[in-house]
Amino acid sequence: MGHEFRSTDEIEVPASVEDVWTAIATGPGIDSWFMGRNEVADGQVRMAFGGYRPTSEVTACDPPRHFAHDSGKAPDGRFIAYEFLVEGREHASTVLRMVTSGFLPGDDWADEFEAMTLGGALFRRTLQEYLTYFPGRTARPLTVFGPVVTDWDEAWEKLGAALAEKLPDAVEFHRNAHTLGLRTGSGLYRFLRGFAGPMIAAHHVFEGAESEQDWQDFLDTTLGEQR
Repeated sequence: MGHEFRSTDEIEVPASVEDVWTAIATGPGIDSWFMGRNEVADGQVRMAFGGYRPTSEVTACDPPRHFAHDSGKAPDGRFIAYEFLVEGREHASTVLRMVTSGFLPGDDWADEFEAMTLGGALFRRTLQEYLTYFPGRTARPLTVFGPVVTDWDEAWEKLGAALAEKLPDAVEFHRNAHTLGLRTGSGLYRFLRGFAGPMIAAHHVFEGAESEQDWQDFLDTTLGEQR
């Protein structure tokens, strides 16, 4: 069986066309809103996110208007493709149109598609927050895999209470059943329900010396060491 998918999103941000292009088509830019560490070189987009190291081939590159890349098809038909179309508007704003498409194989595609859809909504909103509040700046990505969670309702409740103390001035910019996004003056802080069970922290820090170990300790203390 399997499932073919395609979604289109459009945002308008108070950032220049050049800043938007940097965000979508360079390693430091992608580092500042997507996930993990990224590199764009030699016609490829390479990511390192925990033990996951996917590579996409660049299929369109017309600076600063059009950028696209895709994973190529696996033997089982799996693939994912991203396309970005950039258009400048008056008063120094820019419209960014994003198209995500692909195919998930197997009879159990529905759970993966749900996680991908909810996670993708967080990433797109993070990009909008980045281009609105931190355009032209480069973040330091922090990625932490916390304890495996068995009761997600309880985990989100505990996390919310702990974050109210750790980031008291944070503004919530996104929330759905699988994700939470917060913004402070120094960074974008995100929490995701990992597909294999752990709580994942995937942050973008623009100022300060906080480390992945700091957030590892926070998650382990907040949710309990269950790994």
